[in-house]
Amino acid sequence: MTAAQRRSQLIDIGRGLFATRGLDGTTIEEIAAAAGVSKPVIYEHFGSKEGLYTQVVEFEFRILLAAINGALTDEAKPRVQVERAALALLTYIEDRTDGFRILMRDAPPSQPEGAFSTLLSHVTARVEHILSDEFARRGFGAADGAMYAQMLVGMVAMTGQWWQDSRTPDKRAVAAHLVNLAWNGLTGLQKEPELKSDA
Repeated sequence: MTAAQRRSQLIDIGRGLFATRGLDGTTIEEIAAAAGVSKPVIYEHFGSKEGLYTQVVEFEFRILLAAINGALTDEAKPRVQVERAALALLTYIEDRTDGFRILMRDAPPSQPEGAFSTLLSHVTARVEHILSDEFARRGFGAADGAMYAQMLVGMVAMTGQWWQDSRTPDKRAVAAHLVNLAWNGLTGLQKEPELKSDA
């Protein structure tokens, strides 16, 4: 096995163990045994268990961010972009469940604020940019667009967390319902919303 193949193998094994047991619940001995190597091989490639964990998180982070960025292309209309982004997240969860569990769980030393939080910040900035023209056309300010981007991304992220374990209905139906709530809610936005309980 080449060094690159061994590194890839260790990342795959680490992903599975970290997804099941978390960073603290996984030992370097378990990783070495599952890979059929000695502990020094892991240290040689990653320096520590935390180093391997960081590589796993960064690898998954790049895959999910690329999928969502690919969905948020400027060529499509905003509603289609929201649909594609929701479906990209659900597809990632479906295809890489272990990776999603890791992104949701422990923050690696390189991202103390959390990998998923960092990812959501990147996505929110993109969504804010996408919604800016639509909001400006409707007479909303930039601050409103930033706030609604947070809400929209949060709604999709929380639904993804729920769907990770539920898996029903299928991802296309979930994405359609997400966009139905988000988009149809956006079309009826009031510029000066008020709480009914204040009346």
